[in-house]
Amino acid sequence: MAASPTAITASYLIPPRSAFAISSHRLSSQRRLNLSYLQRRANAQTPRRVVVRAARIESGGVELGARAPDFELPEPLTGNVWRLDDFELYPCLLVMFICNHCPFVIHLKKDIVKLSNFYMKKGLAVVAISSNSVVTHPQDGPEFMAEDAKMFKYPFPYLYDESQEVAKEFGAVCTPEFFLYKKDGRRPFELVYHGQFDDSRPSNNTPVTGRDLSLAIDLVLSCQPIPTNQKPSVGCSIKWHPGTES
Repeated sequence: MAASPTAITASYLIPPRSAFAISSHRLSSQRRLNLSYLQRRANAQTPRRVVVRAARIESGGVELGARAPDFELPEPLTGNVWRLDDFELYPCLLVMFICNHCPFVIHLKKDIVKLSNFYMKKGLAVVAISSNSVVTHPQDGPEFMAEDAKMFKYPFPYLYDESQEVAKEFGAVCTPEFFLYKKDGRRPFELVYHGQFDDSRPSNNTPVTGRDLSLAIDLVLSCQPIPTNQKPSVGCSIKWHPGTES
């Protein structure tokens, strides 16, 4: 039986450490990338002077019921490459678009880890993706992603979307942004929740609880319908490569 939102919040007090293990997951040598190569690519693209404009934006524009796009992305921490098919055996999948530097992500980072640890033990698959341009934000590059994943003990793979094509396929526009998919048997993953973590923001005094997202996960795991009236996630805009648009 899925835990109630109240119990979930309480569980944050003593977060368990969970390993993201997929027994059937086998990564061949062809599906491993060299981290130093990724960082050289990032450094080579970084100009000397870049004008950066921060923007706050809400998630939206993606219809519930949409299928999860295919992806194939590297994990800087391990060099592994992950695909959507690697999560095929799971009943539900949470895809999060995050980054290292965004204050909205930093505000939730520890609680994202706690929530993920809690629900991964119940059968939820979780993956995080960073799509920010290293041209404008080198601090979001693969080397620093690996450091962030290690520092915060991410129990999920943290993947690097260098081309930004995966973000565009998902319709992601901000960090953090949450896409919760469910899977019925052999049917493809379908989007059931595209909303906020909770009402907490860096600029308000509302405690971080993860209430909205955890309630949606509870409903999915218990095979109950999720209300379609969902509050959008709010965060920093994804930093697109200069001269490109989302």
